[in-house]
Amino acid sequence: MKNKIFLLFLIIISACNQHSQYDIIISQGNVYDGSGNSPSILDIGIIGSNIVEIGNLNNAYAKRVIDAKQLSVSPGFIDVHAHLDPIMKLSYCESHLRQGVTTSIGGPDGSSPWTLGKYLDSLAQIGIGMNVGYLIGHNTVRKNIMALENRAPTPEELSKMKSQISQGMKEGAFGISTGLKYLPGNFSKIDEVISLSKVASDQGGVYTSHLRDEGLEVLSSVREAIEISKKAEMPVVLTHHKVIGKPMWGESAKTLALVDSARASGLDILIDQYPYNASYTGISVLIPTWARAGGNKEFAKRVSNPILKDSIKKGIIFNILNDRGGNDLSRVQFAKVNWMPELEGKTLKDWSEIKGLESTIENGAELVIEAQLNGGASCVFFAMDEKDVENIMKHPKTMIASDGRLVKPGQGHPHPRWYGTFPRVLGHYVREKKILSLSEAIYKMTLLPAKTMGLKNRGEIKVGMKADLAIFDADKIIDKSTFNSPHQYPEGIYFVIVNGQIAIDNNQFMNIKSGEVLRYN
Repeated sequence: MKNKIFLLFLIIISACNQHSQYDIIISQGNVYDGSGNSPSILDIGIIGSNIVEIGNLNNAYAKRVIDAKQLSVSPGFIDVHAHLDPIMKLSYCESHLRQGVTTSIGGPDGSSPWTLGKYLDSLAQIGIGMNVGYLIGHNTVRKNIMALENRAPTPEELSKMKSQISQGMKEGAFGISTGLKYLPGNFSKIDEVISLSKVASDQGGVYTSHLRDEGLEVLSSVREAIEISKKAEMPVVLTHHKVIGKPMWGESAKTLALVDSARASGLDILIDQYPYNASYTGISVLIPTWARAGGNKEFAKRVSNPILKDSIKKGIIFNILNDRGGNDLSRVQFAKVNWMPELEGKTLKDWSEIKGLESTIENGAELVIEAQLNGGASCVFFAMDEKDVENIMKHPKTMIASDGRLVKPGQGHPHPRWYGTFPRVLGHYVREKKILSLSEAIYKMTLLPAKTMGLKNRGEIKVGMKADLAIFDADKIIDKSTFNSPHQYPEGIYFVIVNGQIAIDNNQFMNIKSGEVLRYN
C-alpha cells in the first residue's frame, strides 16, 4: 500500500514538473498559423525563445498565462523593407513593435551600412527591440568605389564592387538591394547590376529593387528586373511596387501580368507593397538624375549656368506633370526640412504662397531647385491611384512591407506608413474594404516574407519555431496615423512577443530588448 501511495506521489510530482515547464501559455486564441489556412482555437506553450506546444493546455501551468479568448494570434509580422537608419538611437524599435512587427529587413533601395559586419556587431552589442537583418546595397558599394560618377565602371572598379558585395554576403547579408531610381544606381547599366547580383546569388541571396522608374517607364523597369532574375538566377522582389503619375494609373494590370508571365516561365518574381496611395522620398526625385551627378556642388554649378538650368527646370516640370508631382503642387507635402522646419506638413503650393508666388508648375520647379540647393528635403508625394494599390495588394505574391523608418513621436512630419502599415492592412483593407481575407493578409505579412528571405524558424506558428507573435483584436485593429497628423500609434494590438519575451503587454510598451541580429549564412 505504501509503495502504491509513493508511486502515485511520484506521478503527481512528475506531472507538476511537466506542467511547470512553460514560461508563457497563450490560452484559447484564434490562431492563424501564417500559412493562409483558416484559424483554429488553440493554446500555445512557450519555453524560452521557442514555441514548444500547440493544442489544449487547459491543465498546464505557466509563469504567465495570456488570455487570448476572442483575440487573433498570428506570427509576428515580418517587414521585408524597412529603413532602420535610426536604430542606434531608437534601438527599442517601438514604432515597429506597436504595429506587431517582430522582424525587419534593412538595407533597402540600394543603401546599407558599410561595413556590414562591424555594424551588425555594434547592433548586437547595444541590443535591439526586434529582430533585424540586412541586405547589402548596390548604391552604397558603387559609391564606395566610384562616388557619384555618371559612367560605367572599369574592370578594376567592377572587381572591387564584386568583392564588397561578397564581403557583405559573408558578413550576414540576406541578399542585394538596388535603388536604380536613385544615385548612383541610376548611372549603372543592367550588365553591371547582373554581374554584381550573381555574386549575391552564388551565396543564396535574394535581389530586391527600387525599380529604375515607377512612372512612365514602369513596364520597361519591371522587364529589367525580370531580366536580372533570369540572368543572375535568383529570386527578385519588386520592392514597394506601385504605379506613379496620372498618365500611368491603371497600368498595374500590365505590371502584374508581366510578373505572372515571368513566374510561369519558372522565374521567382515577388512583390512587396505599402498600403497607401502616396509615396515618400527626397524632393530630388523630381530632378533629372544627370543634373545631380557629382553631388550637390556640381548641381549648384549646373543651375548657375542659364542654359543648363533651363534644361534642368524643364525636366522638373515634366516630373511634376507626369511623375511624382501628380500635376499639382498641393500633391507634394514636405515631411523633413532641416533648413526650414516650419515647412514640414505644408505643401509645395503652400510654400509658393508663403513666398508670394503664383502656384504654377513653373514656379514649383524653381522651388524644387531652391530646396535642393538648401540641402534637399524629404516629401510625401500623392501621385498614386487607390485602384492600383488594391490591385497590387491582391496579387498572391505580394508581401506587405512598410518602407518606413523607425520614428519617435514628434520627430518631423513622417509618412503614416512609419506608424500604421500592418494595422492599416488588417483594419482598413481586410475588415472594412474586404480586399483580402484575414488569413491571406497574415500570410502576406508572415510566412511569405519568411520564405522569401530564408528565415527558416520564423513566420509560422509551429512547434520548434521562434516565439515571435502578435495578439490583436481583429474587430478593432486599425492605424491611427494620418498624412495630416502622423504621430499616432495604432490601436487593437494588445500583445507582441519577441523571442519568447513580451515586448508589448496588454498595450503597454515594456522597453525591453529581446530582438536578435540575424545573419544569413
